[in-house]
Amino acid sequence: MSRSPAPSPPFCPNPTCSYHRGFTIGWRWIRAGFFSRLAEPHRIQRFHCGHCRRHFSEQTFSTTYWLKRPDLLEPLFHQLVACSGFRQIARQHRVSPQTILSHSARLGRHCLLFHELHRPKGPIAEPLALDGFESFEFSQFHPTRYHVVVGKRSHYFYGFTDSELRRSGRMTRAQRRKRAELEARLGRPDPGSSEKEVATLLRIIAPAPQSIELHSDEHADYPRAIRRLPHLRVTHRTISSRASRTPMNPLWPINLLDLLIRHSGANHKRETIAQSKRRQSAAERLFVFQVWRNHHKWFSELRRDETPAMRLGIESRRRSVAGILKARLFPTRIALPERWSDYYWRRIRSREYPRNRGHRLRYAA
Repeated sequence: MSRSPAPSPPFCPNPTCSYHRGFTIGWRWIRAGFFSRLAEPHRIQRFHCGHCRRHFSEQTFSTTYWLKRPDLLEPLFHQLVACSGFRQIARQHRVSPQTILSHSARLGRHCLLFHELHRPKGPIAEPLALDGFESFEFSQFHPTRYHVVVGKRSHYFYGFTDSELRRSGRMTRAQRRKRAELEARLGRPDPGSSEKEVATLLRIIAPAPQSIELHSDEHADYPRAIRRLPHLRVTHRTISSRASRTPMNPLWPINLLDLLIRHSGANHKRETIAQSKRRQSAAERLFVFQVWRNHHKWFSELRRDETPAMRLGIESRRRSVAGILKARLFPTRIALPERWSDYYWRRIRSREYPRNRGHRLRYAA
């Protein structure tokens, strides 16, 4: 059977080319032969930009660009939200855990861009629920709080930011000594981080002046964070965290989201050896969960009629995982909020590691 002709390139992938962003009317490009590879499809069409002279191929626009195991990406997406650990996934596919880690990071970056591309940018049309989901990195001496916001009617997961925490609660004398030793060696987390990160998250979700209705528990940081946002008129309603976590609770959408995050991610179990070693990796995995929850998972597993994105009115149909991963997304074409750019470029630092590698590849996603 003859192979169908290669599709036309949608734009020049060179960020410095004037045909990388915006309209491509008048853009001249030519087909420049083929190259062969081991993975399917084995024959890849090459192109040549007539403006900047950059050579590229049809594979440049694929989410599997530069991957030696492109077949892993879609099954890994499913396994990351199926409570599997990296080593479990690696054993199943007979690859190194580092391969799974790098593929997971790519999926996280792709899902971050996908969420930014499709999330609602206009005024918030429903009440919101805010909460802090607590987990840890490296060990339980390094707790992390993920500040999450969800729509009360749609259950749409609008976004998150994270904060380092100081270990608290009941500890033995030995644990208190170890905490003191760690803080003397690595420093103490910023006690005002939660307030700042909640304000940053709300500013990302609602950047323009508007009125929003926000439901949360009685955490003292939330009113202070709201005062940092003079452009918003916030009606803040608080509910006791001791209230029964049933569907009758006004915080049910956020309680359900917390439950699903912990249920779907092996790295967020209370007692586990699959915990994230770095907050950066945990954030990338949470972006995968976010897109899965909003665009792929049914709002009701019994009725299977809508996804949260469909209930919010930003999608007309449920997205398949193959559809989510259909095309590569470029950070040079999608403007990320500054805080979320830190996640994309891997600028989140973990105190236990003296060197934290960022994302600096020029051509890979």
